[in-house]
Amino acid sequence: MPHTRTILERLIAFPTVSRSGNRALVDYVRALVEPAGAHVVTTDDGPDANMWISVGPHDVPGVVLSGHSDVVPVAGQHWRHDPFVLRAEDGRLYGRGTADMKGFLASAIHAVRIAALRPLRTPLHLAISFDEEIGCVGVRSLLPVLAAQPVRPLLVWIGEPTGLKLASGHKGKSAYRVTFTGRAAHSALTPQGLNAIYLATDFIGALRDVQNDLIARAAPDPAYDVGYSTVHVGTIRGGETLNIVPETCTLEFEIRDLAIDDVAAIEADIRSRATAIVAPWRERFPECAITIETINTYPGLDTRHPGALALARAVSGHNGAEIKLAFGTEGGLFARTLGVPAVICGPGSMDQGHKPDEFVTEDQLARCDAMLARLIDRLEAGLGSAFPIQD
Repeated sequence: MPHTRTILERLIAFPTVSRSGNRALVDYVRALVEPAGAHVVTTDDGPDANMWISVGPHDVPGVVLSGHSDVVPVAGQHWRHDPFVLRAEDGRLYGRGTADMKGFLASAIHAVRIAALRPLRTPLHLAISFDEEIGCVGVRSLLPVLAAQPVRPLLVWIGEPTGLKLASGHKGKSAYRVTFTGRAAHSALTPQGLNAIYLATDFIGALRDVQNDLIARAAPDPAYDVGYSTVHVGTIRGGETLNIVPETCTLEFEIRDLAIDDVAAIEADIRSRATAIVAPWRERFPECAITIETINTYPGLDTRHPGALALARAVSGHNGAEIKLAFGTEGGLFARTLGVPAVICGPGSMDQGHKPDEFVTEDQLARCDAMLARLIDRLEAGLGSAFPIQD
């Protein structure tokens, strides 16, 4: 039986950058788990596939380990060695995806193979998704399949890198593209045109006012590094040359919302402010417009299920209050779609993720193996009705 490090070495060798396909990785994982007795279901989308892997009884609720197979690009980054060849040095395992999050996937695959040899009373599942890094895209085609099953899971365990600290929540994210339409004119006749960049700057000012309102109206959540919802402009493009009043401008902004905030209400506020910006110009420039397009959105997570948290604490060994994450995960989608609690806990640190010379420590990987071994022990004993799906 290959060990976690051997599996990780193979996973890293698949350059599964988002949108590039993960089929070879899926075939490798299938070849590992099916001979061990696992049941595998895939949902295909061109060169990509989600995997749903199960061991143990099929007619009782189980625990889901979940992770994404895609990684962020390495283009433009300076790596000391090939990012798709696992390299060990001073207790660290280097390679793209070691922390985010093939380290956890390797440990979870190893755990599935071990669990397949045990007389589980509560089943273990492993969900492997694609294209998570570009907005939790791939898992959306897996979730309806799971929602249609007669038996829902008890708990979803997302293995994103937390340094093996237990996280019970993360912010949601909504991304938008905004197009501003004015009227072109020669810059020597500036008042005859409507500058789309000026419309954009007025809109940015409105976003900053929305941000200030979000900070002022609620006590911050101390479990987060930034304990309030945020609004952020990331890109802006407009104008062709200095002597033309620009007719169009575009920008992209995002909302990262706490679970206690209503992102729909925040978006409605922003759209209302956009309408107010264009209103004074419409009579003279009827083509004036601010068009807001939603690019992507996924919900936040705020797990308070006592049974889920008790099990996660016992298995992870986490003492004290759970942390909450600034970055998003698929946990919010699992919780909202399936109506089951989700937690986040995995090896490595997001401080290493997305960077050149990304790594996970061998100690973190070994501790993750031990953590999942404790989970398997629990599943063999059976969680039973002491773990209800609903609070």
